[in-house]
Amino acid sequence: MTDLVLSDSLAAARRRLASALAEAGRPPGDAALLAVSKTKPAALIREAYRLGQRDFGENYLQEALDKQAELADLDDIVWHFIGPLQSNKTREAAGRFAWIHSLDREKIARRLNAQRPDALPPLNVCLQVNVSGEASKSGVAVAELPALAEAVAALPRLRLRGLMAIPAPAADPREQGRPFARLREALEILRERHPEAPLDTLSMGMSGDLEAAVAEGATLVRLGTAIFGARRRPD
Repeated sequence: MTDLVLSDSLAAARRRLASALAEAGRPPGDAALLAVSKTKPAALIREAYRLGQRDFGENYLQEALDKQAELADLDDIVWHFIGPLQSNKTREAAGRFAWIHSLDREKIARRLNAQRPDALPPLNVCLQVNVSGEASKSGVAVAELPALAEAVAALPRLRLRGLMAIPAPAADPREQGRPFARLREALEILRERHPEAPLDTLSMGMSGDLEAAVAEGATLVRLGTAIFGARRRPD
């Protein structure tokens, strides 16, 4: 992707988000773009940063660490980990990211809490919810969400910010919206139970269903291909 194409695609993604917010009757700036940069080179991230993007999402820990080292001069870049997190990778994740979107086990939460460096602010976390009930998908079941939220909210080095989901793909906007509505309703219930927590985040919606997610209250929309183009697959 050339610099010109990236500038065009990022501008188009911003316009698309602004249009979706307006269509949903929400104020400008009520949701933000999270640029999903997995498999993309650090040079593209640097260019997106130059164009004003600050929040970047990575799925693979070692790949992310390599990019972070290459982009260490970008002081205000915000790194989000959005992929599955194994227990043997929590120490590096706890110290190198501002956000974890994929927290779905108390064991992982306790490790992140214990390993978050004292010199850093508390780690922002979203609980990943399996809203579509797919056996192949990560995430806590909706019925098990209150217990996990209770455990996470009690950990001082973590800040429970909200919920994340990756629903099953659907072509119809109405079908797309149903799991997002379930996630929004789950967050509303958690807000009642945890008024002390800054539960202000719904991490949901991707390149194919941004509008449906925004209509149901998304505050962080994770866009990869819409910004960086299709990911290259191995030959």
